[in-house]
Amino acid sequence: MNDYMVRGTAANAQLRVFAATTKETAERARLAHNTSPVMTAALGRLLTAGAMMGSMMKGEEDILTLQIRGEGPGKGLMVTADAKGNVKGYALVPQVILPANEKGKLDVGGALMGREYYRSAGENVPEEGAGIPDGGQRAEEDASGASGKEPEAAERSREAPAGENEPAAPVGGVLSVIKDLGMKEPYVGQTALQTGEIAEDLTYYFAVSEQTPSSVGLGVLMEKNNTVKQAGGFIIQLMPFAEDAVIEKLERNLQRIKPVTTMLEEGLTPEGILETVLEGMDIEWTDRLPVQFYCNCSKERVEKALVSIGKKELTDIIAEGKPIEVKCHFCDHSYEFTVEDMKELLKQAE
Repeated sequence: MNDYMVRGTAANAQLRVFAATTKETAERARLAHNTSPVMTAALGRLLTAGAMMGSMMKGEEDILTLQIRGEGPGKGLMVTADAKGNVKGYALVPQVILPANEKGKLDVGGALMGREYYRSAGENVPEEGAGIPDGGQRAEEDASGASGKEPEAAERSREAPAGENEPAAPVGGVLSVIKDLGMKEPYVGQTALQTGEIAEDLTYYFAVSEQTPSSVGLGVLMEKNNTVKQAGGFIIQLMPFAEDAVIEKLERNLQRIKPVTTMLEEGLTPEGILETVLEGMDIEWTDRLPVQFYCNCSKERVEKALVSIGKKELTDIIAEGKPIEVKCHFCDHSYEFTVEDMKELLKQAE
């Protein structure tokens, strides 16, 4: 496994920085779910973000979930990650075929938000900060800049225990960030999708929900045979005490760097990407973590899930007299249970 991420600080610890290369992780997801190119790009981006955001958690048992629900034909994505670089995910609709967007790229925003929302979404994206310029024939790039200011928010995020009455989904879609930190209830932050291109949506989430101005860059580059050629990304976050001079320098750097996948194609490592983004600033590396698509499903876990559905449901399944197949959403692995297996589970449920 060659995928990995690096973490560190920069500008005398005024910036917290992350970068990752995730080609094999994105390709593993593509193979597991047989995703079309646009959904491979979408899922690969969110997996990359999930791996980096998961590493921000402190507890070894903590779990991060990123969930996108949108009005587009792709409907949404689900990704979970731990603090060790293990990440998994799936697309609600794996096969979506759309024309290229106005920039000639895979239309991730159109797939997730729907084209009618995606085309007008630019009005809601904060103008502060620097975007990443386009580049590369099929570099499916998504990036947004950092700023010391919080963007205007038509929809304010919410942080509350999961299970409460949730607000109606904003027009176009919603991004939910769920953190299971081992407390009684997980906490949920929600923001409206801004473009559906994922990095802009995460930048907006960080600023509004966590009050942490950030720059997020994500990219997936596809081969002509629709396998993943490159994938990766970075997250730069401003600390509360970041000086204006540091913010301005970061914004200038962001305005002139190349897309993530172009940098990867040129041979830059995650360290090299951050050195480019943070040119002129000191970087102190804290650690390097492997990243992998990893699903912890097992027959035992599926058995527990079946027992939890209750005696009535299990009895009805047994009465049909046929074996059943249960498939994991995250890795697509199938588990088969015979009628005799189900009878044993019924005993456990009683």
